[in-house]
Amino acid sequence: MTTSFLDLDALDAYLRENLPDYRGPLKADKFAIGQSNPTYRLQTPYKTYVLRRKPAGVLLKSAHAVDREFYVQTALTRSKVPVPEMYLLCSDDSVIGSEFYVMEHLDGRIFLEPTMAGETNATRTAVIDEMNRVLATLHMVDIEAVGLSDYGPTGNYFERQIARWTKQYRASETNQIAEMDKLITELPRAIPEDDGQRTLVHGDYRIDNLMFAKGGPRCIGVLDWELSTIGHPFADLAAAIMQWRMPSGTEGRGLQGVDRDSLGLPSDQAFIDQYCHRRGLPEIKNFGFYLAFNFFRMAGILQGVFKRAQDGNASDPERAVLLGSYVPMFAKHGLAALDS
Repeated sequence: MTTSFLDLDALDAYLRENLPDYRGPLKADKFAIGQSNPTYRLQTPYKTYVLRRKPAGVLLKSAHAVDREFYVQTALTRSKVPVPEMYLLCSDDSVIGSEFYVMEHLDGRIFLEPTMAGETNATRTAVIDEMNRVLATLHMVDIEAVGLSDYGPTGNYFERQIARWTKQYRASETNQIAEMDKLITELPRAIPEDDGQRTLVHGDYRIDNLMFAKGGPRCIGVLDWELSTIGHPFADLAAAIMQWRMPSGTEGRGLQGVDRDSLGLPSDQAFIDQYCHRRGLPEIKNFGFYLAFNFFRMAGILQGVFKRAQDGNASDPERAVLLGSYVPMFAKHGLAALDS
């Protein structure tokens, strides 16, 4: 882990002036995971914190909105959704070169992939059920009561998201990908009729964005809220299923080809059914669209990561190039989901 792009002297001075009870000296380590907003563990002899910042360099408009992450997690402390405590937001780019926030350091464990190697079947079953429960809880948050009713615009969530990510993709496009062009054309035509659901959505709900207690399956924190907004809850549900459609292992982090029964893991449909039961919903029609939407959006995100690598602004340049090579695969999966 490194501290690249982080001025510790300037940060230490700022925290001494603005963060109550802060005492240095300060050390920092950059977490290896994450390609969007660089994240650091800040350590002092007295307390450990976490810092999230915008990446360096020229950024796409509306991307890497760490202020929104800070805002939504602050609001969720008034809900049953587990989030770390937010301490401080700094919008002054002159301190370390970009906007950042400081939050609580949670002492738990993160499963980087859903197979959860080394865990018992009982633990795997319980962790995935907890993932399901927290997702349903998130979508039942009273957005007016916690002050998030204006956190996203009104209107059809999928229409505006498809338009936004098409624009983002075109802005970071480096070569023409036929499958992505076709998906961009076909996806808006397949948007289901609006059913009136309007909830908080995380935007990137998957197991490696959750932290669990060290001694059990309880979720102690939902992390990485960069893509959160007010929208349609099925986008989050399909995001979890989308990850499972990926190849297994540390790269794909999915369940493709895995014997789930032998590991105590539910089928896609069982997970969907349990979510619907918790929310009191009927079966979900046109689920292929919601999957296709997530494949499309992830392709757009990975294209942006690849473009930042070419521009010299990637958090992990070598991995960014690798992730960018997956864009055609995600586009193909999106087209297949639309046809399902």
